[in-house]
This record gives sequence, C-alpha cells and structure tokens, in this order.
Amino acid sequence: KFAAEGAAVIVTARSEKEVQSVTEEIQKAGGRAAAVVADVSSEADCEKIVQAARKVFGGVHILVNNAAILGPVESIEKVTPKEWDEVIAVNLRSVFLLSRLVLPEMYERKSGTILSVVSVAAKIAFPLNSAYAASKAGIIGLTHTLAAESARKGVRVNAISPGPVTETKMWDQLESRLAEHYQSDRVRDRAMEGVLQGRPQTADEIAAAAL
Repeated sequence: KFAAEGAAVIVTARSEKEVQSVTEEIQKAGGRAAAVVADVSSEADCEKIVQAARKVFGGVHILVNNAAILGPVESIEKVTPKEWDEVIAVNLRSVFLLSRLVLPEMYERKSGTILSVVSVAAKIAFPLNSAYAASKAGIIGLTHTLAAESARKGVRVNAISPGPVTETKMWDQLESRLAEHYQSDRVRDRAMEGVLQGRPQTADEIAAAAL
C-alpha cells in the first residue's frame, strides 16, 4: 500500500525468505523497496534497520511498528517469565527502540509519522493472552507519551487497533491454541459474534487505515 503510493519501503523481519518475497513483490510492481533481515527485539538490529534506511533511501519519514508475536495462549500462572519477556521485547520494547532512533531526524526536519499497530486485545477483557494484551496496552501508553512529546515538533504519533484478521499466521496460531484449550471448533464463529460487522477484518483494510 505504501509503496503503491510512492513511498520507498524498508521491509524487515526475522525471516529472510519473507522479507525478500515482499521486497521483490514491490519492486516487480515498479515500487522502491529494500530488505533487512533483523530482530526488532535487539537494540543492535534496530540500529541496523535505521542505518539501512538512511543508507539506501536517505532517512526515515514514516515508522510503522507492526512486528509482533502472539506468545503463550495460557492462563497467567502457567506463563513462564521467559515467555513473558520475549513478548514484551518483540512487541513493546521494539517500539521504544525504533522510535528513539528515528525521532531526532524527524525533529530536525519538523515532520514525521510514527504509527504502531496495537490490538483490540489491549482494551477488552479476553482470557489467555496476558503477555500479548499487556504488550499492546503498553504501546497505547507509549503512543500517548510520544504524541505529547512530539506534536509541537511536527511529528504525529498514532496507533491503530485491529480486531480479528483471520488471513494472518498469528490468527491461525491463536485459533488453533484456543480450539485445543476449549475443545471446540467454533472459535472463529464465537470471535465474529463480537465484531459489529459480523466478519473478520482484512489485511488490506488494516493497510488502508495505516496509509
């Protein structure tokens, strides 16, 4: 979506196959993109991402914090500290790490946008997703603070909060684990009952909202 509107896109994730695939898809459509294999929970890798953007495209004007993992789908007393820390590092700490790296150049230009993808899980009481919900709620709090610090310096900071997007691998993981936990094959039907439209959102709709 961003590339189609003329943005140069740095695509980053831990999977080389995935980032190369998306980058090539953009390039074949006539867009500009570059791939960086990195783990956003790593401070060094976050610096690697930002430096690559500056080297290839000259700087960062828009930061989209979209990387996330689901983590344990389990009651909180069964969640290990290691599992908790991993979810917080990937989902929440990464937003802090990347934002602090790009804000100085945005302030210097007096323009820029930081957009984070959170989740309805941050705002509604769902069981079995303590680490994920806490990480996403943390991003909302961080977004408020960053917006307050940045607004008068020309930088907009926002978050969008999707509900179920059933075409993603994360949804497949969640549905499978919930089906095992509840011993039910109606997980998707029950989830859709809570959506006003009565259907899942699509990745394309979320991308359009981000754009």
